[in-house]
Amino acid sequence: MATRIGDGVLQIDTLLGGWERVTAGYLVEGPAPVLVETGSQSSVPALLAGLDAIGVAPDDLAGVAVTHIHLDHAGGVGDVARAFPKATVYVHEKGARHLVDPTRLVASAEQVYGALLDSLYGRLDPTPAARIEVLDDGDEIVVGPGRTLTTVDSPGHAKHHLALHDSTSGLLFAGDAVGVRLPDAGVLRPSTPPPDFDLDAALASLTRFADRSPAGIALAHYGLVPDPTTILEEAADTLRRWAHVAEQAWERGGDIAAALDDAFADELEGADEAMRDKLDTLNGVHSNAAGLRRWLDQRTADGGSRQGQQG
Repeated sequence: MATRIGDGVLQIDTLLGGWERVTAGYLVEGPAPVLVETGSQSSVPALLAGLDAIGVAPDDLAGVAVTHIHLDHAGGVGDVARAFPKATVYVHEKGARHLVDPTRLVASAEQVYGALLDSLYGRLDPTPAARIEVLDDGDEIVVGPGRTLTTVDSPGHAKHHLALHDSTSGLLFAGDAVGVRLPDAGVLRPSTPPPDFDLDAALASLTRFADRSPAGIALAHYGLVPDPTTILEEAADTLRRWAHVAEQAWERGGDIAAALDDAFADELEGADEAMRDKLDTLNGVHSNAAGLRRWLDQRTADGGSRQGQQG
């Protein structure tokens, strides 16, 4: 369940829905070890088993950091905070209140996921406010002498998204800001869900990542991706192509999801049905289409331009 992917970095498969290689958490080792991403509430038993197998005792974990508060990344925070009573919970300032009182976040997720919320993801238990530390761009989490995790404010996928750059391994924990690339599918797809997706912000975040010259990029979905420079260029190109297809459909009043499916269905040619189901559940075309439509509607309401996708 745990794989060493860098100097002092262990990847833990959090087994969303029992699926392997779909959701990952990362343990950054040191005198004050930090877990990056908890996964969903339903993944907590697998996560705790993985940490126990590594030898992380209840009083050992110093920090839990989430890249953003979507339930497949942060749904387990309340449970993990209880299991590790000395751990500080680190989160973007725009997400902190939802970890303290998750009522609105869970209600919104219930509207999106329906029955899948309980059968696949689970919910989110509250975390005491005293356990939470808010992170801003450029803040550092100290893991040990000479080892820090530096935060990179990275909106686009969500307003409350932060990446974390490890000073020792050089790995950048990118959450969903680069996209979703399941190893068994081998295709990088953007993740553009409502309500916060913004193309210009997403592209700017990718540029910020590139400017940091990470030694590697670790995705929540899933794992360490090859060649960080190439993957960031691919992510930007893919975002622009999906946004272009969506805008063309939107301008003619067409079905954005159908247009995206027609344009990019061949990317999964040869993938088995089980893999298609995993990707559709985790990062489906309909969710991405809804986020792109909301972005297009909002951009028009704000009098915005097409700069992002033409850049």
